[in-house]
Amino acid sequence: MSIPIQYTVTIVLAHRSAKKFKLATSLAEDLSQIRILSKNKAFEYNINKKPSKSKLKNILQSNEVPADISISNDPQRKKKLLICDMDSTLIGQECIDELADFAGIKMLVSKITESAMNGEINFEEALIKRVSLLKNLDISSLKKCFQQRITINKGARILCQTMKANGAKTAIVSGGFTFFTNEIALACGFETHSANELISVKNKLTGVVKKPILGREAKLNTLKHLTTDLGGSSSALAIGDGANDLSMIKAAGLGIAYKAKQIVASEAKCEILHTDLTTALYFQGYSESEFVFS
Repeated sequence: MSIPIQYTVTIVLAHRSAKKFKLATSLAEDLSQIRILSKNKAFEYNINKKPSKSKLKNILQSNEVPADISISNDPQRKKKLLICDMDSTLIGQECIDELADFAGIKMLVSKITESAMNGEINFEEALIKRVSLLKNLDISSLKKCFQQRITINKGARILCQTMKANGAKTAIVSGGFTFFTNEIALACGFETHSANELISVKNKLTGVVKKPILGREAKLNTLKHLTTDLGGSSSALAIGDGANDLSMIKAAGLGIAYKAKQIVASEAKCEILHTDLTTALYFQGYSESEFVFS
């Protein structure tokens, strides 16, 4: 006799609310199966028949309960690698757009960024074009940009520190720039980071980015390389928002689209839209009591 496949449904509310939490838990057919991950905030339950995520979403939305949902039958829920995009994922900005503001060309550059992240134009070509527009910008602008413009998204450090404490590798892989990934890796505790390198001469940007450019395929290859001794890509949690993140998100055992472009959200296994990055921990079965807040 074959063993029936069991699915785990995880629901994380956007806001802590006893009333809305009670309503959300009523979606479970067997209330005794509910495991509370965070009081009035997050829970999970097991079910033998795969439920419809869209149906669950519609029920919650119709009752004005904004929440993020994961449905998984993965026996290895807690991942051994956390690999994250940086811009608009770990941080709230696109660094190149903010740098462009120091050069007085933010509107022009941000339009190219938007098209690239939506998958409308080739990422590598778009990056070369945008970097060329930064020619002669003083490299001191990078530090000013980080200090004045860049904000770390809620839950980023907790996500990294909690997974590290549980033995996972942690890595940032970005189509952005090494100056910023270094700062964010230090701030959040990521062990490794990789990104593109801006070339400068006499403290001025040359408008050229060092090749090879880190794009979509490089992100996927980094994931594969880092999971070689972990059992393969199924052992990874990958999070990103743009088209250049899609390959690594789809390859990972748990791939999450974080407040992502439609092209990414429609193809990712999971989506974080209403909540913060700690939801990636709930989706793995962590309870809030296991979070590392240091």
